[in-house]
Amino acid sequence: MTDDERAIRELVEAWMACSKAGDLSALLDLMTDDVIFLTPGGKPFGKEAFAAASKNMKNVAIEGRSDIQELCIFGAWAYMRSYIEMTATPLGGAPVRRSGYALTILRKEADGKWRLARDANLLAAEKS
Repeated sequence: MTDDERAIRELVEAWMACSKAGDLSALLDLMTDDVIFLTPGGKPFGKEAFAAASKNMKNVAIEGRSDIQELCIFGAWAYMRSYIEMTATPLGGAPVRRSGYALTILRKEADGKWRLARDANLLAAEKS
């Protein structure tokens, strides 16, 4: 495993841990300033909208797992195809399970850190 591949895998682990901990500041540091997220049925959105939506999830417990199925690195750019399983449980509410595939583009920035630059997330609610 190359140093870059290890760093990207560590970024994914950090993303999952920060999501679980509700650490928005750390999550925002894992993405580029010009990040764009694509989700089914919605318009593309960036870092500011991600932060606003995350603040609305303050009382929601997040558990998740990401299985990287393909990772290709090309200099300072990489793409990753993964399968994600996530459970969001609102305080006092029923858990909502979502799963599906994501295609992510990452960029190695001037500080040497890999960050999420584009993310097409196809998670859908699981049927009971």
